[in-house]
Amino acid sequence: MHPELQTLLKTRLAIIADHAFRDRDPEAHLEALKTTSEQIDSYAKAHHQEFDARLRHYLSNCSYQKALDHLSA
Repeated sequence: MHPELQTLLKTRLAIIADHAFRDRDPEAHLEALKTTSEQIDSYAKAHHQEFDARLRHYLSNCSYQKALDHLSA
């Protein structure tokens, strides 16, 4: 269910976990987070009506790990 969204969420979580990237180039790290967040927001807006209430809640509150867990269940 929503494999593109799952990929985006996993990508964002991986960027957050990449401390070496953050330490090496903080500006690029922040830009990567911003870009991925914008892609998640764009996807969520385009598919909003396809989501159940819980997924909408997680995405609107930027609870991306919870959203990913919900999609994986």
